[in-house]
Amino acid sequence: MRSPLAVPETGTPAKQHYLPLWNNEDPYGDVWVADKPQAQVNVDVSKLTSLGQLEMTWRSRVHFNPLLVRVLHKSRLRYYGKPEKKVDMPYQAYFEVADASGMMSMVLWNSLCPEWYNSMKVGTVLLLEQYTIKNSYPFKTQPTPGDSQMKRFATIEISLNVRHPPTKISIIPEEMVKPEWGLPEVKYRFITRSELDDLPNNHSCDVIGLVTFVGRAERTRKREHGEDFWLYRWAHAIDGTSDQPFILELFATSQPDVFERIHPMTYLVCTQMRVVRDLTGNPSSTIYLTTSNESQIFITGWHKGQPYTKDTKVKNFIQWTKTQSEADQMKKTVIGGYYPFPRPPNNFLKYCKNNKVELVLKTISETGKQIEELHYREHKRIAVQGIISAIRYISCSNAAEEASGLEPGQKGTSQCPESSSMSKDCVHQEKATSLQNKEVKSSLGPHCAPGEQHQHQAPQAKRSSVKRKIPRRLNTDAEQASTSVVPVSSYHYFTRSARRKLGLSRHHDFAQDKNGQAVSDSVQHRTDQEGMSDIPETEETGRTCDSWQSDLWAQVKDKLMKYLHHGSIFPESIPRKFDYVHKDLLMQQYNLHAAVHQPKETRTDKNISEFRSASGLGYYEVTVLGINHDVAIDVAFLPLFCPEDPHLFQLEDIQNDTLLSCMSCISACQQKTTSNGRLRDVFPLSNEIVEAAMDLDGKHVVCILDICHLGDDKVEVFLSKIYKTVEPGVLDPV
Repeated sequence: MRSPLAVPETGTPAKQHYLPLWNNEDPYGDVWVADKPQAQVNVDVSKLTSLGQLEMTWRSRVHFNPLLVRVLHKSRLRYYGKPEKKVDMPYQAYFEVADASGMMSMVLWNSLCPEWYNSMKVGTVLLLEQYTIKNSYPFKTQPTPGDSQMKRFATIEISLNVRHPPTKISIIPEEMVKPEWGLPEVKYRFITRSELDDLPNNHSCDVIGLVTFVGRAERTRKREHGEDFWLYRWAHAIDGTSDQPFILELFATSQPDVFERIHPMTYLVCTQMRVVRDLTGNPSSTIYLTTSNESQIFITGWHKGQPYTKDTKVKNFIQWTKTQSEADQMKKTVIGGYYPFPRPPNNFLKYCKNNKVELVLKTISETGKQIEELHYREHKRIAVQGIISAIRYISCSNAAEEASGLEPGQKGTSQCPESSSMSKDCVHQEKATSLQNKEVKSSLGPHCAPGEQHQHQAPQAKRSSVKRKIPRRLNTDAEQASTSVVPVSSYHYFTRSARRKLGLSRHHDFAQDKNGQAVSDSVQHRTDQEGMSDIPETEETGRTCDSWQSDLWAQVKDKLMKYLHHGSIFPESIPRKFDYVHKDLLMQQYNLHAAVHQPKETRTDKNISEFRSASGLGYYEVTVLGINHDVAIDVAFLPLFCPEDPHLFQLEDIQNDTLLSCMSCISACQQKTTSNGRLRDVFPLSNEIVEAAMDLDGKHVVCILDICHLGDDKVEVFLSKIYKTVEPGVLDPV
């Protein structure tokens, strides 16, 4: 695996400039001028030409009169350097400029990019002299003009270069711009969230919203085996017109200062966004917006003087924000972590629609190689063939033990990597019930490392099943005053045969007591009388209520040629509740490593694990066995649910995936009851989960995995979707 580079790569053998460390689109280094001074020039209108006149006469002329234009659109930078080419500054940027006659493309080349790119903003008025005119490049992207009536001159483009001839550029201050010049104003196509659902795929629009979620910065390769990367992150923004947020896929727009400082509670403006909707006919798929080549993004602190501040919908949004409670909105804010979006389609053939299956479908061994070759923060989504063979629920305390490298039982008060402050009662409960935890673990036999527990306990029965934990009888009020509520990880359990002896119904496990807490209506008095909760049965396969394994796995797990262990999660994988006091620390955590050393500016030694988790109380480790039964891989499934904002992680998106849907719903219910202060009455490995797993027992499936290199030796591997094969060549969702 590739570690972060220590120094920036040089772009050319002559070392005329440096590339940014993590992508090629961002301006990087002192050579990039922040702002060119505005010119105090007298514009002689009589000597000007227009874009319309240029379009008609350019072929018959060598020299052209000055142009006076306004910038309407601006593209991200394009780096076209090659090792074998000796170009000092191999950069290019497109602009769309306009005058009273229409709109035309303008190209900024090479050494002029560092000098002028940052200063040529949307709305800037330019006086251009000594430029050249060329035929337009036919394959470049085209922005959608805010004024649909504006004429576009698409056959030619203005070329600005440092020589042949050396272009002269002047920026005219806005206060000097005269109405009689006839320069068009910048117009936008703002939409509200309530209007988004009716827009077609690829529709161009502008949006403004209050950020409620921003994900970590990640990278993806531009080409399968190339060395160039796109840099991107996801964000949610609300505008008060819908209970649904804008879901935004934000690629770097050559505005690193803005891109790196997007955080919850900022006002975000995104221009020239494109609508992305599922064209395969899946009505439940979630619509989102993605940046285009001409997109610009702005956050609080960058809005002053921008042309969009005059737009009616922008003004309406500002009025709406004045009616909102900052404290209420803060409760919904989340930052960073794993974000499984967009969800894979419901059908694997649709997943392969734009890819060659031989490039998409990987074996487990090939997956291991893909993981090894990941670069820093590189994200990939791959499809793996295999068999679901084991599932283990890892609770708050167990996850902490895995993260710390301790065996279970070594550290009674260790905390989940999801958050050491996930909830104060969670930590308190772990301390109060450490003895009960040890009792349960002692009944399982000798201690072993968490990753080995389900491997070394060979099942002795014919059928796979699961053992489930039943909470002890609730004590009297006096007893409850001195006894902590038992967390999920320390519940005692019954096998299904024991449940039948007790007359327990699968669908009626719990009733509500007077205080609204969940209690077992059939077990309250029988549990203590018969002592069943303290003596787990071993007549059926499976291990505890926290795990399930198939018969096939029991037979082959000790004979594997290769076993890849990627079932753990890391603190960086967990979405966190946003803390405005520590926003700089959180932004630093979820941005990429800085290209140059930066002195520590944060005034806290707080660790990322100490910020409260926005997701559940644990996760699932899923073992996928190779179709030849000789290799296997452990992957993680992280149920994501935010009680304060149920729209954040879109549970409905996996409703056609029975196993993962059960895992998500059980965890969501568990978190709801826990956050309400009620007994954690939902089993992490319910009968529904086990039945869904047993339905896949021995069957070939295709697992969609999200893999991402988090730095150092940390690679997260998350299970995102499961497809099962119905017949050769046909793949349907589970």
